[in-house]
Amino acid sequence: MTTEQELRQKLRKIAALFEGATSAGERDAAAAALNRIRTALSAAERTEQVAEMTFRLPDRWSRQLFLALCRRYGLTPFRYPRQRHSTVVLRAPKTFINTTLWPEYLEIAQALEEYLNRATERIIQEEVFGDAAEAEERPGDPKDSAAVGFSLEG
Repeated sequence: MTTEQELRQKLRKIAALFEGATSAGERDAAAAALNRIRTALSAAERTEQVAEMTFRLPDRWSRQLFLALCRRYGLTPFRYPRQRHSTVVLRAPKTFINTTLWPEYLEIAQALEEYLNRATERIIQEEVFGDAAEAEERPGDPKDSAAVGFSLEG
């Protein structure tokens, strides 16, 4: 079972990987590594055309993580009027987005999802009911059912 502290340590390791840390001493100097990335980003902005990219992030947690990563690197995410809250627009060099920002986001998002899924399952089993398995599948055609449907999906 992963504790919150273990998750935090894993997130630091992921950040260190993307910040170019190669030794324990360098990982301890995370601020210097972050400055290296910001310097590289600034250089890329001078030599490479800045692209405007649109991201559609499916839920609040994904969006919060992505926004925090953008701001960590000094980028300013935004959206245009009438765009959904799930949409984030970003102006940055494509190489930075493709080689640093997006891969780091995906890796951190996966680590967080795994942790949150395990924590949710454990809490449901311990506090709601021990059997939280998926619903059984029964033969028949759902079109023949008189069941009333509900959905939390938008």
